[in-house]
Amino acid sequence: MPPVPGVVVGRRLDRCAAYGGPVSSPRVVLYGRVGCHLCVEARVVVADVCARTGTAWTEVDVDDAPPAGGRDLLEEYGELVPVVEVDGVRHAWWRVDGEALRRALVGR
Repeated sequence: MPPVPGVVVGRRLDRCAAYGGPVSSPRVVLYGRVGCHLCVEARVVVADVCARTGTAWTEVDVDDAPPAGGRDLLEEYGELVPVVEVDGVRHAWWRVDGEALRRALVGR
């Protein structure tokens, strides 16, 4: 996946108990893979909404090998990508609605 300026790309080892750590920023995680046209579309939506709301986000490639004892993201999300989690909770998959994401982030 081509990088978006200002975005941290890679596994969030601190994002959930499965990785042995507490949930911390960034609040939004986009799970996708290289060569996925829906992932490219989702990245544009997530980058835009997060920029407008001042929300930190990151992107994780589900095809990367999981860390020892970590979640197998390929098994969990392989057929659903792109998947967006907000605060560790699955928010959207396949198509990301920008307005629904904005509401989830601002609470309205």
